[in-house]
Amino acid sequence: MDYQKVLETIYQTIQQQQPTGTVAAYIPELAKVNPDQFGVHLTTIQQEEYGVGDFQKRFSIQSISKVLSLCLAYQLHGTEIWNRVGVEPSGTPFNSLVQLEYDLGIPRNPFMNGGALVICDILLSTFPDAKNAVLDFIRDLADNPNLNYAPAIVASERSTGNRNQALCHFIKSFNNIHNNPEDVLDLYFHLCSIEMSCEELSRTFLFFANNGCKVTDGKEILNPSRTKRLNALMLTCGFYDESGDFAFKVGLPGKSGVGGGIIAIHPEKYSIAVWSPRLNTKGNSQWGMDFLELFTTRTASSIF
Repeated sequence: MDYQKVLETIYQTIQQQQPTGTVAAYIPELAKVNPDQFGVHLTTIQQEEYGVGDFQKRFSIQSISKVLSLCLAYQLHGTEIWNRVGVEPSGTPFNSLVQLEYDLGIPRNPFMNGGALVICDILLSTFPDAKNAVLDFIRDLADNPNLNYAPAIVASERSTGNRNQALCHFIKSFNNIHNNPEDVLDLYFHLCSIEMSCEELSRTFLFFANNGCKVTDGKEILNPSRTKRLNALMLTCGFYDESGDFAFKVGLPGKSGVGGGIIAIHPEKYSIAVWSPRLNTKGNSQWGMDFLELFTTRTASSIF
């Protein structure tokens, strides 16, 4: 497969479309991002790499980081985390309070904001310095010591984080948050602020395509069974309440973020990251969704 040619051809096709969607302006720092940036990078488990466009430009990965924090909690605590957060698609917006009322403070899945807050709470109870522990874990996955939190985005998230504050305090009222909500929110806002390029993102997530092992040194991050389960969660819950549509059109596990990034995994083959800041009404990158639909169609590489 000539992946470079495929990427370039689809990239040009997408760029010819009339741009639709808007940046996530409700987070002030994200409102400043040039909406016309567009990058794609693919890494195979043979460590072949292909990129096009702005694939080396860093952006805020936002909710994509929820997969990595979940991975660390799962690695350390195993199946007990599922006592506090579910594994079902939500059918409601990612910041919904309604679902938590019905389910007595148990978030439907770990990629909803409420679920990610519970995972942050678990990590705070695990580490004396959770922010550094999580960052060290992600740097190790990426083989990149230069990854970091973005203070300006943290401040921007906090300034407009009233809904997340409400979620955190509401979950605590059901005794499913054990730490100080302000500390939980601080870790959550830092996680959302991490910046990566498409190139860095596809490398970081490649272990999900390699049965849970890093391809660079063979280190096991998750065993194959747990890797399968997190890939399943990404497929069913990774795109807010558009997850079914993504599975239908693209057919890969993945995760999106309101910074415009999407990571997608083909087990035993590759990971691919796409970034375009214009979001559709569901909060997913419009060009990113379009690109990946064309990519899996032309390469016949859906998992189905």
